[in-house]
Amino acid sequence: MDPNRPDEFPDLADSPRSPLLGPAERAAYGELPVPAPHTAAELAALMGLLTAPRARIGSVVVGHGRDAASVASAAAFAEAWEARGGVVLAAVDWPETAASWLRPARRLTAQRPDAWVLAAAPYGFVQLARRLRHSTDWDPARSFAFAALHDPRVPALAGPGVLHGLRGALPDGGSWEVRGDWVVGFPARAEE
Repeated sequence: MDPNRPDEFPDLADSPRSPLLGPAERAAYGELPVPAPHTAAELAALMGLLTAPRARIGSVVVGHGRDAASVASAAAFAEAWEARGGVVLAAVDWPETAASWLRPARRLTAQRPDAWVLAAAPYGFVQLARRLRHSTDWDPARSFAFAALHDPRVPALAGPGVLHGLRGALPDGGSWEVRGDWVVGFPARAEE
């Protein structure tokens, strides 16, 4: 399977995989990092991804976990986005554990944003992402995240193709992208 060809992934809507992570899955992947407070360089890199010349992004839906770092990162992004003239259509939060994930998934996709911006802890996000891919028209290629989701175990835990195209920022101003089941990092650009 070529991770650069999303058309090679099976139809995710027909996949029987539950969005809920069982104890065996959590144990197999171990402890994933908790979100750390975002850095100025990380926020700038995230803004750069959304404002790239061909991005054409004006409206976003911001989604975040309920931990303090994710709440603060989401608020900082929303403030910076609106300050540059962008529109935040909605802000949606979710718990780290839920019974089905359908309610936050529907709230995230109820609007028709140009993009989604995500700040979350990995385990909660993986379960939400599974529900988003199985039950909504969410597109990870139109989604951008903070550094907490930059972990190679995140796309593996989510499942084949679930996060293909998701992009994000790193604390040093670099960026990353999910390609198939891989997380590829890109260094920060040197100031010219």
